[in-house]
Parts: sequence; C-alpha cells; structure tokens
Amino acid sequence: KLIAEIVTAHTNTIVVLHNGAAVEMPWLKDVKGLVEAYLGGQAVGQAEANILYGNVNPSGKLAETLPIKLEDNPSYLNKKKMEVAFPFGHGLSYTTFEYSNVKTDKDTLTEGETLQVSVDVTNTGDKFGKEIVQLYVADKTEAIRRPEKELKGFEKVALNPGETKRVTFTLDKRSFAWYNTDIHDWYAASGEYDILIAASSRDVRLTKTIQWKSTQVLPLHLHMNSTLGELQADERSRDFGIELKLKMNALFGLGSSEDSTDAVSDEMGDAIAFSIPVRNAVGFGLCTKEELQKKLDELNQK
Repeated sequence: KLIAEIVTAHTNTIVVLHNGAAVEMPWLKDVKGLVEAYLGGQAVGQAEANILYGNVNPSGKLAETLPIKLEDNPSYLNKKKMEVAFPFGHGLSYTTFEYSNVKTDKDTLTEGETLQVSVDVTNTGDKFGKEIVQLYVADKTEAIRRPEKELKGFEKVALNPGETKRVTFTLDKRSFAWYNTDIHDWYAASGEYDILIAASSRDVRLTKTIQWKSTQVLPLHLHMNSTLGELQADERSRDFGIELKLKMNALFGLGSSEDSTDAVSDEMGDAIAFSIPVRNAVGFGLCTKEELQKKLDELNQK
C-alpha cells in the first residue's frame, strides 16, 4: 500500500527490495525500476547507490523464479507454462550482450567422454559490463519425465564496449543423467539432447543438438500386461516379440498383401499388434499362462 501511494505522488519511483524470498509485486507495472537486493549485509547501501547512480554496472542474475502471484508458488497445486514476473536466471545490465558462434567439439559422446561447448559473447553497448552466460540441457529422449530444461553450467565474463570473448563449458555424463533407482546409479538414456545457451531460463539465444550413446543396460520389467511393442523395443526381448506377432498375424490372416483384407491393411495390423498385451497370447491359444510367465521371467533375467 505504501509503494502504491508513493508511486501515485512520484512517477519516477525506483523500488529496492530487501527480502529473504520472493514477494508479490502488484505495483510492478507502475514503477520505473526495480533492484532486487535480497539480504545484502552491512555495505549494501553503498552498493545500491553505486548501481542506482551508474557507478557500477549490475551483473547479478536471479537464483530463483519470482512469480506474479502467491498462488503460482510450488506450495500451491502444480502449474505449468504460466507467465512469471521474472524468470530464473534473469538480470538486467546498463549495456547489451550478443551471443554467437556456438560450437561443440563433437556431435556424439558416451560414458567417459566430455563435451566442450563454446560460444562468443560480445558487449554491444557503450559501457563496461559483465554477463553471466547460462547453459541448459533439454532431454529429448522421452525416456523419463524430466524438466523442460535443466541448468548445467554458467560462466561470468567481463567485457569492454565492443569486446568479444569466447566462453567454454565442459559437460560430462552427469550433465545429461538422472539417478536411476533400478540400477542405483546415474543414467542418461541414449538419444538427442539440446544444448541451450541462454541469458536466462526464458531467454535462450542459441541451440545445439548432440547425441548421447549410453553403454548402460537397464533391467527388463516385462509382465503379462507388457505389449508386443514393448517387447520389440528392446533387443533382449525383440525376437520373442516378433515371434508372437507373426503367430498372431497368421491367426488373423495378416502379414502379407495377399492375405490382407480391405478392412485391415498390413500397416493397421502392425499397429494393432504393437499395442496388444502379451497376455492375449494365452487367450488366443498360442501358449499357456505358465509357459508365457516362464518366458517373461527368463527375459527379465537377461
């Protein structure tokens, strides 16, 4: 209420926050500037004065997301893809920075290898400044539900007006992995990962895609409700999945153009078979329940 009253009387108002956590800012659109000082300690007043009067170019970045309203916090029901007041990693400067020429030293890597990621950063303004370059990784494998992107590195670079410096990050397996409770170890699924070079979590400037090839093998967890598609997706169970599929195709007259009907094409038959639970093999008379369970147990031991 106090800030709202001050803004009404003085249009050129700058707010300096001293806070231990995120706060609501319903007055944000009415002020001319905002300095997030958190709990700065004994000399915070002088530091703030130097920033406000331009003696020092600020280069801090947020280590948390500031929501628009209290209900957007994790303490309430989970929400996704909502607008925020300021995103994680956000921070302004009295100069501007341009990112360019992102490169990786390899396009594919595996366990034991590291990935070098480098990018040029240029001060395109007329004042000395420092920029915190952030690197996020986005898992595109869809092997497990993960955040849209995760911060995996950041570097602060000091630049004079017009100056360019190259910033380098080193990534390894842990940069792409999550802790897998099945194997009690860190695991990164094989597939594509996006390397995102950003000024904040919502200000991605450059993207580079790499391939990760895992040498780790996850245990199989096949059961009666597993589908033929799941069996065929893993090389350890693929032969058995194909065997069951061929038997089902023969049972229903599918699998060749001559046998296919107008109602069910080969492609439709494959799609149907892909989603059929293996327990249906028992109902179709292709094997007994005991025989099927024994085979699944054998495959799970591989």
